[in-house]
Parts: sequence; C-alpha cells; structure tokens
Amino acid sequence: MQRTLSHLEESVSAGSQNDPGAGFGALETQRGALPLVALSVRTSIAGLVAHTSVRQRFHNSLQEPLEATYVFPLPDRAAVTSFRLEVAGRVIEGELKERSEAREEYAKAIEAGHRAAIAEEDRSGVFSLRVGNIPAGQEIAVQLTLVGPLPVADGEATFRFPLVVAPRYISGIPLEGKQVGRGWGEDTDAVPDASRITPPVLLPGFPNPVCLSLEVELDPAGLETAESDWAGQIRSSLHSVVLNEGPPWTIRLQPGERLNRDFILRFPVAGTAVRTTLLASPGRQGEPGTFMLMLVPPAVRAQAPRASRDVVIVLDRSGSMNGWKIVAARRAAGRIIDSLLEEDRFTVVAFDNVVEYPKHARDRLVEATDRNRARALEWLGTIDARGGTEMGPALEAAVKHLAAADAPRQRIVVLVTDGQVGGEDAVLRQLQRSAGKSLPRIHTVGIDMAVNAGFLRRLADFGAGTCDLVESEDRLEAAMDGIHRAIGTPALTGLRLEGREFTWAADSLVPSRLPDLYPDRPLMLFGRFTGDASSARLRISGADAEGNAWWEEAMARSGPADMLSSLWGRAQVRELEDRYAAGTAEDPQALARRIVEVSLGSHVLSRFTAYTAVDRSEVVNPGGKQHEILQPVEAPAGWEMLASTPFVGAGHMARCLSAPSVTLDAMLMEPRESAPLSRARRVLPSLRRGSKPPASPRGLAEVVAESRAALEKVEQSLALRPKKQLKGWTRLIELLEELCNALKQAGYAAAAETERLLQRGREILEGIEAGGKQATETDAAKEHLGLVRTLMDSIQAAGQAVPDRRKFWT
Repeated sequence: MQRTLSHLEESVSAGSQNDPGAGFGALETQRGALPLVALSVRTSIAGLVAHTSVRQRFHNSLQEPLEATYVFPLPDRAAVTSFRLEVAGRVIEGELKERSEAREEYAKAIEAGHRAAIAEEDRSGVFSLRVGNIPAGQEIAVQLTLVGPLPVADGEATFRFPLVVAPRYISGIPLEGKQVGRGWGEDTDAVPDASRITPPVLLPGFPNPVCLSLEVELDPAGLETAESDWAGQIRSSLHSVVLNEGPPWTIRLQPGERLNRDFILRFPVAGTAVRTTLLASPGRQGEPGTFMLMLVPPAVRAQAPRASRDVVIVLDRSGSMNGWKIVAARRAAGRIIDSLLEEDRFTVVAFDNVVEYPKHARDRLVEATDRNRARALEWLGTIDARGGTEMGPALEAAVKHLAAADAPRQRIVVLVTDGQVGGEDAVLRQLQRSAGKSLPRIHTVGIDMAVNAGFLRRLADFGAGTCDLVESEDRLEAAMDGIHRAIGTPALTGLRLEGREFTWAADSLVPSRLPDLYPDRPLMLFGRFTGDASSARLRISGADAEGNAWWEEAMARSGPADMLSSLWGRAQVRELEDRYAAGTAEDPQALARRIVEVSLGSHVLSRFTAYTAVDRSEVVNPGGKQHEILQPVEAPAGWEMLASTPFVGAGHMARCLSAPSVTLDAMLMEPRESAPLSRARRVLPSLRRGSKPPASPRGLAEVVAESRAALEKVEQSLALRPKKQLKGWTRLIELLEELCNALKQAGYAAAAETERLLQRGREILEGIEAGGKQATETDAAKEHLGLVRTLMDSIQAAGQAVPDRRKFWT
C-alpha cells in the first residue's frame, strides 16, 4: 500500500511544484550550466542507527576541463566512513589521509592531468568537495557513505538530513594575503577559513538547478509502538513524501524538491522497547575493543523536589532571525520565563551587534515574581530582528551574570538562535575564557529550516546540556515541553561507571565529562576496552531526582565491530576537536596529532584529515589547467532577509562563473559601494575583497585598549559629583570619535553602532558640562556604558586569534 504524507509547513512547499526535470541546465551562463547535476540520498534505518549513501553527480558543459567545488552539509553526528570516485565505468576507492598530505596528493594529480576528487570537513556537519580535471562534455560522480545514531526524545526518534549550508555571519578582522577559499566571506582572525564556508547564494525564484532524490528504508527493529496505525505516525515535517507500507517501510521524497531546507523524519518508539543497552565488539589483532552504552534515565515524579535556579535566556535577534524565526524565538523565551517559579532568578540577554537587557534586569538577576516576569515578557514583545550575530559577547555576559550564583542553585543558560555563525571555534574559546572551570549548564534551542545543528550540539555538549531543534512554529510547542523538562530536575546526576570483566581506557570515554540525564532523553556513551566482550558487564550508578541512590547493570551483547568503531571514532574526534577549538590543551600540536591518529585508526573523516581519490588510468588534461567553478547553493527556506535585501556574495557568485550572461546578471544583485553591506555578514569588518585594513594612526587594538581603560574610569566615577566626572567622559568621547572615524574610513559595519553610541555619549557630556546631575545618576547612563563595553568586547574578541590556527584548520 502506498500513501502520500503532506509536510506540516505548506508555506515552504512551492519548490515541490517545479518541473521534476528542471535540474541540470536550468541555470546557465555564457560558459555553460552549473556543474552539479543531481544529488541522491539513500538511507537505511535499523533500530536507532542510520546507514546513508550520498551520491553527487557533476557534468562539465564547458568546452574546457573543469574543477567543480561544492560546499554541502551532512548530519553532524554521523561518521563519514568511505569515499569513492566513479568515472567512465570505473570506481576508484578513496583513501583517508592527513589533510595536508591529501591536499598535496590532489594537487599533484591535477597537475599530472588525472581526474581526482578530495573531500574535506570544515565544520561539524559542513564539508567541501573538489572534483578536478572533468573533461569537456563528461560526467563524474562521487559517493560518500556514513553511519550515525538517531537521537530519541519524548518518545520519538528523529532522522535529520541537512540539504543546504546557510549563510554564516563572519566576525573578526580580515587577514592579509590570499584567501584560502573562493566564497564571499573574507578570511579573518576569528574565522580564518571564512572563504571556504561561504558559497554564493542563489536568489529566491531561480529555477531548480539540481535534481534531488531521497529515500529512507525504515526498519524499527522492534522499537515500534503497539498501536495499530504506527505507520500513520511517521511524519515528515518540511517535505511531502510517499510512504510504502512495510515492514520495512519506504519513505520517498516527492520529485522536484529543492535543496533549501532540512529533511526531517520522525517516528514514534515504544517506551518499553527503549531500554539501557550495552553493545560490545572485541578488537582485532591485539587492538582494544569498542563498546556503546545507551543509558535510559528513570522516570521523574511530578512532585520531585528540585533546587532553585538561576537562568539566563540568551536571545538571538540578528538579521537572519527575521520573519517567523524571531516570532518563534520570542515565544520560546516567553514560555521559559512563564515556567519559572518565584524561588528562581533570571534575566534575558538579547543580542545582535550589541547586548541588551530589560531595564529592570540589566545588571543583575531578578527574582521570578509575577511582576518581574510580566515586565520581561513586555520587553520581549519589543524585540525585532536586526544586525549581526555577535554571539560570543552575549554568552560571556550570561556567564558573568551567573558567576556569583549561590552554590545550591542550578546555573543555567538557554540560548535561542539559528546558530548561523562562521566563528564557532572563536565562540567556544571566548566561552571557555569567561567561564573557566565554572561553566554553567548550557541548553540550546535552534530555530530554522536549515539550522546549524552541528554548532548548537557542540555548545550543548560543551555545557553538558541539551539541544532542541525547531524547524517550524508548529513544532515549537512540542519542543518546548522537552525544554521545560531539561531546565527542570535532572533524572540522574553524579553518574559513575564501573566495569565488570572488562576495563575501559579512561581517555577513550565519550563524553569524557558524564552529563546529567534528563527525562525521556537517553544518552549514548562510547569507549574502548580490554577484556572478554562476551562476559562484559557495566554498572551505572548515580542519584535520582529525589536524591536517592540509583544503579543499573547492563550485560554486553555482541555488536557490529565496524559500526561501533566508526561511531566511537566520530564521537571521540568531535570531542577532541572541541577541546582544540576551546584552546584548553597544553600542547595543541600533540592534540592535533591525537585527532589524526583517532581519525585514521577508526577510518572516519575529521577536520584534520581528508579523503582523496585519483583516477590514474589515463591522462585527460596534461598540465592541469582547468576552469574553476564554485557551485552556488540555494537560499534557505524561510529567510525573509534574502528576499528583501541584496544577498551576500551575489557579485562573487558571478565572478565564480567567470563569464555570466545578461540573464544571470539581471538575476544577481551586486551590493552598491554606497549602500550599507548586509548585516548578515559581520560587525567587524565589512571590507570588500582586496581592501586594506583601516589606516588608523595608532592601530585599532591600541585605540580599543585605551577606550576600555577610559570606560572603566568613567564607571568608577559615576558615584562622584558631575564636575569630577567631566574629565573621564571627555576622554572617552574623544576615543570613540577616533574609533568611529577609523571604522568609517575602512567601511566597517560597526561604524554605525559606534556613531550612535558616540552621539549618546555627547548628550551625556553636554549634561555634565551644563552642571546637571540627573544624567549620570540614571540607569540610562549605566546602560550606555554597558553598550560601549559590549562594543569593545566584540572588537577585542575578534582580534584574539589562536596561533597557528590556519596551519591546522585550513
């Protein structure tokens, strides 16, 4: 039996009505069509593990050899375990090597005239592929295979396959020299590979340039509920699909869909079927074995006691949140505030280029009384989307608010965002610096149809919290129920593991910092062990929600060795990469070598390794001279800012295609020099490619440092008489003028915000000079100084680069 399942968001389905044959050739230039012909995704789900094959097919319609570059997403928790090149009826298996070695091999193959391909990981879940020496009129296909676990929450398993890399906000100061990629973003000290992760974006309304097919074979393997219409509860939230009855069930995407939003499939799992399970496989030739533990938390009674909470809600109000996303974000923040009790304390931090608070909770946490909650909700109603995404200073502000929290209180940060930042590593570093060893629990709520899931899960793991992803307003209510439980009483705390009949390596356990468990959210643990896998037992103990001792023992069952090794390798690499990014390693180079060792040993792709495949059977392009094209990507569905403003990188997309036709030029909108550059790019800087850094007589860092010192003096003088404050305010205004002029001269987007703060500072100074006292005694003056400090933080954080990062990451 076959049935059609309509997706939940009818408003995003326009792409599904396109001609299913409108793939290759739909977007052309004078040099030919875009190279990516088709994308095919085939997934087999058995229980809670997904095995996926991704095939990308490229065609060269030019009259000369071609190199095609494609920036694309994959599920961030999945391990990429193989790579192959298909050409002229031959299949060439890829090899996994250290990244610089792989790049060197690819470059030599291209120069020698061989067909070749290289696949690299640039972020958790963001990959780049180069396929070179494609002869004129010919095709090449590449195939990647991956395996990954499915998350389970609130009685549902979710398979999420991302289809587009959304534009990322790029912070930092541009680096001089050649860019490492061909995207629209300039490489900066905070994001040294920005040009690799910012492909040009097609304007809304372009014909569908890629033929997409996606099929999922679903075998719940005994996890299905006993309800007669279990298959009727299989849901695709953003796409229309065709369901063939099973078991196994087959779910196919309708033809003609665009690569502009995540594919999300959910199916119910029986609570009685999801239980604590230990799978183990012995090692080979003296190597350690691998185990996976799925730990299911016990139920929590509704009347279970809990500690009082200090909660900071961090709300992203940047330009990319425009439209339904900011509405959903306000609702999510409001629901969290409504759930607080009077013994809790809270504040709200809203950020774009600057950090702002409700007036009654600007510099402190306030009790969650009815009045304070109502005032916060009223303030939330005034928040709209604007500006950039300076997430680091906002999270740092949240951590500082919680730093003085009383010991018995739970310290919680809830971040509500789409996660679209390029400087993920810089955010982790800033968070680590500000929190030190007293990192609060961090829960993330991702709101987008093409959400940056990899980064939001990284943040949640970093703060031992949870991550919930919301792809539509319809999904928000269900997600909020889980979020409320996550910020409530944990089901298990103080977890400890004790091995019986086997011993695991302490440095192999992932996650290494055992988190608390939350109701209806199983936890997966991975590790390496020595001993007899057939008789292995694992005792798990801790304290339940009521503080009572709790324990459970799991007997090992045999598991697939390759699958367990891949899942452990991926989890271990991800955690080590985050440790490297946060800057906590005493010896970063030793840590990098360890990442390469784990990646190669478990045969999973990492940010320090790459797959290469070379067809040495023939020379098709002696000398390796070729035309290069960076494949443009779709505009993410639901991004209203792209429909109403010149999108970032439009002009560079035309340059990527080298010789655009008149038709293409008419479709693309090049930002004018006189117009403000898109707020989606950055606060610092907004320089166009090839521009020089600002010509400041003393250098930007020096001006910022002196401005910060002057700011601190003014803050210390606020309790003094106005005449005593005059000198400090005058010097601060002078420095802001110098900073504003330097930023204007260079075309930095931060100049507008600096000028606004400068104007407000002049008004305060005029009040002091006139002999008034009120201006400097009000909360408005303190708020102004707080905004100036946030501006200084964002500029200074952007200039704090980790040594040798370009060497490792790019």
